[in-house]
Amino acid sequence: MSANQSTQNTPASTTDYVMTPQSQTLSVLVENKPGVLTRVTALFSRRAYNISSLAVGPTEHPEISRITVVVDVDQRRLEQITKQLNKLVNVLKIVQLDARQTVQRELILIKVTADNSSRTSVLEIVQMFRAKVVDAAADSVTIEATGTQDKLSALLGMLESFGVREIVKSGEVAIGRGGRAITDRSLLG
Repeated sequence: MSANQSTQNTPASTTDYVMTPQSQTLSVLVENKPGVLTRVTALFSRRAYNISSLAVGPTEHPEISRITVVVDVDQRRLEQITKQLNKLVNVLKIVQLDARQTVQRELILIKVTADNSSRTSVLEIVQMFRAKVVDAAADSVTIEATGTQDKLSALLGMLESFGVREIVKSGEVAIGRGGRAITDRSLLG
């Protein structure tokens, strides 16, 4: 199961949701046209590379979308992927993102068992992680949290003992630190 899919069962451990040391993050600017995402992801599939995380959305320019993709490969394979992506007509620019020079975030929704006896403890954990409750029922709460992989894994670890019923994660999004934008120097001439 990919990191972006929900699960009905409690995860085996929070390490199931952590990127590996070989995780590479690419920011790919593409034309905002139908079928482009399919072509990009098919490139990974044809080469049997598993995408750990995928997030897609429009940029500050409506005709351009940004695909943030995390893939577990070594540097040599990453270079092969980059060369192949550059051959696609609708790909405008590819940037490998260094974790030390970017801000990376992911969104998670977690449905946790929280009856009268455990609700206060669950809410204390929610506050400690600066998360928030977005839905509550008599026997559960749904928590929304945003942060790095490490923060979200730590939150899951703290909540596991209460009974995690369901998890939904967005793909990782990332942006370079500082004033420079990925579209500087390139696209819109």
